[in-house]
Formats: sequence, structure tokens, C-alpha cells
Amino acid sequence: MFKYKSSLVCLLFAVGILNANESVIVSNSVKSSPSATSINDSKMENIVDIAGRNRMISQKIAKDYIYIGNKVALGTAKIELKNALDEFGNNLSKIKLSVNDSEVKNMIDFVDMSFGDFKSVIKEPFNLDNAQIVLDLSESLLEGSQYIVDGLTKNSSKTAKSAKDKLIAKSGKQRMLAQRIAKYYMTYQSGIKDKNTVRQMKDAVKEFEENLKFLMANPGNTVQINNKLNEVNRLWKIVHNFYLGIEKGGLPFIVFKSTNDITKEMDDITKLYDKL
Repeated sequence: MFKYKSSLVCLLFAVGILNANESVIVSNSVKSSPSATSINDSKMENIVDIAGRNRMISQKIAKDYIYIGNKVALGTAKIELKNALDEFGNNLSKIKLSVNDSEVKNMIDFVDMSFGDFKSVIKEPFNLDNAQIVLDLSESLLEGSQYIVDGLTKNSSKTAKSAKDKLIAKSGKQRMLAQRIAKYYMTYQSGIKDKNTVRQMKDAVKEFEENLKFLMANPGNTVQINNKLNEVNRLWKIVHNFYLGIEKGGLPFIVFKSTNDITKEMDDITKLYDKL
């Protein structure tokens, strides 16, 4: 579990904006509103996955900004950044249309506001001060996006989380962890060489490895899932030591490419688990 740095989110909780007494309710479970649009289970799972992708995108945007600022993988990072910004905003709009609960809506509004700040800062010239602001905002977006995911799944139609839910949650989180690793690796190379940068990197590597072992040990994996997990594991065995060598540095492009490859594979695996 990460210790995120979002003081703004803490402030919102402190003033009671998110202390509504209602439980988290999505459109298909609102009992007090007969006109509410019904959302079936497959639609709900789609919205949860969209919210989960925003966790990953929050890290990708910051990563791309820092890579661009350091003129590494410049062309790819610029294209990726534009696409990530577009997807995050579109995803947020879709989520907002699917939620009636005030707690989750308040968090969506906060994330939307932070996203506006995010877009403004990344237009500014790269320097360490702006990079630190981008890092802090990416943590706020990550924490807020996780809150939205938790809210959407809290009162789903299932009485208890199934084994499938756990598999989807862990594989989906791997997408975010891969981008987070690249973000903190390049942050350190940029000159933000504090202990927190190294700790966050190592925590992300540790959690990714634990999740990967859990997924590979699942007896219900299909042949296709196992093939993809084996491919991720093969790459991971090679590159994870590069990530842990954050203080040595010198491999920014390898980190960029390998974490993107891992993110794509884990996205495919998450979709395959959802089809089980």
C-alpha cells in the first residue's frame, strides 16, 4: 500500500466534503430515484475498469512530462502524453454520467479540478519546481481515482468480492505500478533525489512482484492468460533490477520501453480475467 502525498484530498476530508452518510450507489442501485437509468453488471464492470485505467493514466501523464523535460524518448512521450490527457478527461466524463452518489461525485469534481491544474502545469517549461508540482498532482489524481474505484465497487450487486474480482483488481493495478516505476525512475534522474523518490520506486517494484506471483499461481488461469503472464515474468526478471538500480541510473529509455510493454500486457490480461 502506498502512502500517497495528497494533502489536498486530506483537506477535503477534513472539512467534511466527503462525509456524506449515504453509501456509494451507482445508477442501477438508486432506490430513491425511479427515473434513474438502470446499469447492468457488464456496464458496471466497464465503468470500474475505466476508473481503474485512470489510476494508470495519472502516473503516465507525470512520467511523460518528466521524460519530455529530460528529452528522452521525446517523440513517443509527446504523442503518449496527448493521448493520455484525452483519455483521462473522456474517462472522467463517462464515470460522472454513471454515478448518482454524492460522495463519489464530490471526488470526481475534485479529480476534475486537479486535472485542470495538471493540464496547466504541464504546459509550463520544465524545471524541478514544476516537476515536483506535477508529481504531487499525479499523487492526488491517483488517490482520487482509487477512491472512485472503491466507491464504484463498494455496493455492487455481488454480496462479496469473488476470486475473479481479486484477480481483476490485482492485474489492473499492475498497469498503474508499471507506469509509476517509470515515473519515479525518471524523477530521480531529473535531480529530485530524495529518499521518498527511491522508497516509492522500491515499494512499486515490490508490490508489482507480489501481484505477479499471485496471478501466476492462480489455478484458474486460461492458457492465453498464462502465456501472457509468462511473457511479463520473462521481461520482469530481466528489467526489475534495472528499476532497483534507480540511484545508479543510465537506463531511462530501457525503463520507458519496458514499462510500456508491461503495461500493455497487463491491460490485455485484465481484460482476459474480466471475460472468465
